[in-house]
Amino acid sequence: MELKIIIDNKNALFNRREIEGEIKAEITPSRTEVRKALAEKYSISEDTIKIRTIKGAYGSQVFLLVGNIYKSKADKESVEHAKKKDVEAEKKAAEEAPKEEKPVEETKADTLEGEDKPKETGAAPSVDGKEEAK
Repeated sequence: MELKIIIDNKNALFNRREIEGEIKAEITPSRTEVRKALAEKYSISEDTIKIRTIKGAYGSQVFLLVGNIYKSKADKESVEHAKKKDVEAEKKAAEEAPKEEKPVEETKADTLEGEDKPKETGAAPSVDGKEEAK
């Protein structure tokens, strides 16, 4: 994947850099791949980058990139709206992190093995424990 920046504007009002560029790749790159490439190019954290769009024409291997690079994660969160998918992914990651492996609990079948089970002979057990014929 080859990344070429065409436009790089600084927006002081939102504390960000607004970039437009071209990406040459065999298939449409994912947002995470583009975010990593921009983070390497500008030597910044991936958390401060917001990819607006990645557009490509049918059959072309050149894709148009529009994105914003913020000075801090707090600046990004105050300006950009988080997508529902991103919010759910963060919640899921937060839930999985503190979970520890729980020991496997015994099933009912395991606990009933030692107890007397009624025989399945068609007769119902009586009150005093003896079987009665139907």
